[in-house]
Amino acid sequence: MSISWIATNIVSALLLPPLNLVVPGVGGFMLRKRWPRFGAALCIGSLIGLAALSTGAVAKLIVAPLENLSAPLASAHGSGAQAIVVLGGGRLKNAPEYGGKDTAGQVVLMRLRYGAKLQRETGLPLLVTGGSPDGAAESEAAIMARVLREDFAVPVKWLEQASDNTAQNAQFSAQMLKQAGVNRILLVTDAVHMLRSRRVFMQNGLQVVPAPTSFFSREPLSAIDFVPRGFGFELSHYGMHEWIGLGWYRLRH
Repeated sequence: MSISWIATNIVSALLLPPLNLVVPGVGGFMLRKRWPRFGAALCIGSLIGLAALSTGAVAKLIVAPLENLSAPLASAHGSGAQAIVVLGGGRLKNAPEYGGKDTAGQVVLMRLRYGAKLQRETGLPLLVTGGSPDGAAESEAAIMARVLREDFAVPVKWLEQASDNTAQNAQFSAQMLKQAGVNRILLVTDAVHMLRSRRVFMQNGLQVVPAPTSFFSREPLSAIDFVPRGFGFELSHYGMHEWIGLGWYRLRH
């Protein structure tokens, strides 16, 4: 298990909801006797924040600016790309319906589906990237390749299996692709994740044609988007993770 992966997840847990709101709320509860107004304000503010982040309306406000920076790919033909790169993003462990094997999680499955569509349209060779930062025996890339071959009948030419994060996805994939004479790629990931991904791939010397998928903010607002729900909270968490990631990558990479 990667130490950097563990550290990143701990820091992320502290900076992102629910902990970034639960901790102040607990602090306010503990301070309520000594500083009643301040303690009450912290508790109430934390509850309001959690409720707001659980609504689709707030979640879409968080992710929309990121998604709007990555337009849907108009056409894969004529892009000049020499290969397709699909980024990993987690797994579903011990799936009983697949004999207890790990399989692609929901987010990754959407990326694979779109990557398969592009591969069938263009015939370009495909690279999947993702290691085993959690210490699993099988890399994310190996799982992705298996899903593409068995479920989408799409061939996979390269597996990058050593990376622990997006920056390493780019670094190690670029090394493999350049050795194969590939300099221009179609990059497949979520629209929310595309800006950060595109930047690090370009920093590693590749020309990138963005091929984003999973646009969460394009659906018109409805009354249900103002009701706190699990989906809204999950999307808010994802969007905030990307905003923090952009800031960190700007400093670090």
